[in-house]
Amino acid sequence: MTALILNLSPTIELTDEQFFQLCQNNRDLRLERTAEGELIIMPPTGWESGNRNSRLTQRLGNWADADGTGLAFDSSTGFKLPNGANRSPDASWISRERLEALNPDPAKFLPLAPDFAVELRSTSDSLKTVQQKMQEYIDNGVRLGWLINPQNQQVEIYRPGQDVEVLQSPSSLSGEDVLAGFVLDLAQILS
Repeated sequence: MTALILNLSPTIELTDEQFFQLCQNNRDLRLERTAEGELIIMPPTGWESGNRNSRLTQRLGNWADADGTGLAFDSSTGFKLPNGANRSPDASWISRERLEALNPDPAKFLPLAPDFAVELRSTSDSLKTVQQKMQEYIDNGVRLGWLINPQNQQVEIYRPGQDVEVLQSPSSLSGEDVLAGFVLDLAQILS
């Protein structure tokens, strides 16, 4: 099952608050909105993707707790990107400094792009669509992004102002200077 995309424009132009309420009223659905106002309804993943994503989020969260310089988020967290899109990366991280400077409402979507974002491609995801989403993250301020692609045993690394780096079957990934000291063991995530 693939994502369903509804083109609401120009018939319906959802405000940020209306989109937020739509998500709150339909908590069993995973909804995103493109910068053009299209509503994306994503199906639940299979158990294998769910388990991989759980491990990814757990490892990032454990590191964030020990490091203390920022907060990790799972796929249920909504971000309002500068281009107007509402996205929910599979895992993400934001520095405490940026969060404290913004002081956002904790009950709402975060009105910024995370510093770090990860998408874990499930079997129902189009590779091209996920690659476009990763580029959108970078274009909107994400400093480091990983597209983990178990189907091809690859990881694509996205950085601002650089070509995408493709790694074949890596055993781990470095958080580089964005997540200093974080090394993600890809055991049970990539394979």
